[in-house]
Amino acid sequence: MRRREQRHPLFRRRKLNVPNWNEQLDEARAIGGPNDVLRRKYLKRLQAATKRNVIIYYSGWLQKPTASGLGIEDEDKNGLMSTVNKLDRSKGLDLILHTPGGDIASTESFVDYLHSMFGTDIRAIVPQLAMSGGTMLACACKTIIMGKQSSLGPVDPQLWGLAAHGVIEEFNEACKDIKADPSRVPIWQPIMAKYAPTLIGECQKAIKWSELLVRQWLARGMLSGDPQQGTKIDQIVTGLGNHALTLSHARHLSAESCRTMGLKVEMMEDQQKLQDAILDVHHASMLTLSMTTACKIIENHLGVAYIKVVRTP
Repeated sequence: MRRREQRHPLFRRRKLNVPNWNEQLDEARAIGGPNDVLRRKYLKRLQAATKRNVIIYYSGWLQKPTASGLGIEDEDKNGLMSTVNKLDRSKGLDLILHTPGGDIASTESFVDYLHSMFGTDIRAIVPQLAMSGGTMLACACKTIIMGKQSSLGPVDPQLWGLAAHGVIEEFNEACKDIKADPSRVPIWQPIMAKYAPTLIGECQKAIKWSELLVRQWLARGMLSGDPQQGTKIDQIVTGLGNHALTLSHARHLSAESCRTMGLKVEMMEDQQKLQDAILDVHHASMLTLSMTTACKIIENHLGVAYIKVVRTP
């Protein structure tokens, strides 16, 4: 009887589980490019330091100002749902914001969803800029972490590129001027003619809406239980929403200014390790927006991401 030859273990036949083309493509997409790898590395490092869930909401409006969809909009809800899914909600949320703001209705929906998921256990982190609707998002959190380089902005609403407060101020000035001297009607007529018939009413409603939301969110979260809640909310709404004080919708409000008006602001510089971790995430995110076609990034510390890119014809 012939003796059966024993094969060396390295040369024995075995069924290999070799990934096919589609599986490797999926794996490559999950790993991402070098910018994705770098950004996710620092997101994980930040989460390890805070032990809280982390989501970044970054817009590339500074890098790609002509791209569409850079502001807060309803489409972002899909990214938010994807990044919140499977997170341990008992750990709260650190929301890192870099945005020019956006639609009031979308901002309200954004906050309602986050509050339904995490309650008011949400910290806003603003490494650089969270303007307009981004400031409203920050007001919906229990505290705001800022640095000396960070800024929030006025929350006075803009309609069709026009400042709602500015439209009302101009209309009131025209009424006052014409009442005092009817001969000035021809001067004001071409100015008023550029406004739609319902614009004044829409501006008034938008101002009332934005102020109402900020009041509700501050009372529910940041200033809940504060014995001076009413007074502080009035100061904050005036400081953020009074066009006569802010003068411009583009006004940059420093951490100290925000703290003075009554917002709960923590300074990054008071926690060196946290500051380093936050700025690592910020710089990596800004590099992605500068060096790739990405124009908006919504991503969590687990690497789940919703990335909007600039589409070329």
